[in-house]
Amino acid sequence: MTRGLSGELRPAGAVELAVVERSGLRESSHSGAAVVLDPGGEVLAEHGDIDALLYPRSTLKLMQAVAVRRAGARLEDEELVLSAASHVGTSEHVRVVRSILDRAGLTESALQCPADWPSDPAARRAADRPERVFMGCSGKHAAFLLACSVNGWSTEDYLDPGHPLQLLIRRTVEDFTGETVLHTGVDGCGAPVHAVTLRGLARGIGRVVRGADDDSARLAEAIRRFPWALDNRTVRTVIEELGIVAKSGAEGVFVAGEEDGTAVAIRVLDGSQRPLAPVALSLLAQYGTVHPADAERVRLAVTEPVLGGGVPVGELFPVV
Repeated sequence: MTRGLSGELRPAGAVELAVVERSGLRESSHSGAAVVLDPGGEVLAEHGDIDALLYPRSTLKLMQAVAVRRAGARLEDEELVLSAASHVGTSEHVRVVRSILDRAGLTESALQCPADWPSDPAARRAADRPERVFMGCSGKHAAFLLACSVNGWSTEDYLDPGHPLQLLIRRTVEDFTGETVLHTGVDGCGAPVHAVTLRGLARGIGRVVRGADDDSARLAEAIRRFPWALDNRTVRTVIEELGIVAKSGAEGVFVAGEEDGTAVAIRVLDGSQRPLAPVALSLLAQYGTVHPADAERVRLAVTEPVLGGGVPVGELFPVV
């Protein structure tokens, strides 16, 4: 098992990934690191320090969902996708989260993620108060609780790093990334988040999307069938239009993978989300099987516009 280099991504290890132009003048840029791996895990392209440690944030959910199935929680279809989701709190998302809790024989009070408002505007207007089930990670937490119920593990401390479920998740992350976990923090939802390298993250995602085992194969197929359940509009559009598996994470992390296991992982140093999908699409068009014309069409559909007086006056575009 390989080990990543110590230390987090710093400006010295970052390169320019995307720029924003307004009215013919470069206005800002986004720096970070990016890597593309082939189906065998070999590097096709690297930009910046791909061996610095980073928190995968919500991109880790893909491997956490695999671990939940390994624990015996046989989630399928939309329930399986919600176990890996950063959902936006619509009534359909909440319905599926509650169905997972019902299978565990538990109520929403067992969730240990923070209470939150739905991020979907319509659902937020309809909500009376913040609730834990509205939180974008509630599907993952419900799946955690189901895994505990299936195995007779305690549910009061299911987020403790020493809990049997969290130990299984850690081993699964190590299996898929090919790296020993050297550091663990606390994610925004309260769950443990394991630091990995960008290289290791891409390796892990490649193994998930190509279906390295039955559990990951079922997850990847479910995401392609139910992309509405997984993430925000940008990620959903990428999946629906191109048939690849993609996932975003807080603080500028993004992963995407083709069915054969070709995978890209990106970390933007300033934590911004806006350049992530455009950079990923550019790299897959260069080194994967995504047709450049299709990549450009989807890039234009998901890229935040540069407006002046309400009309387009510039654009954000990848430079890698």
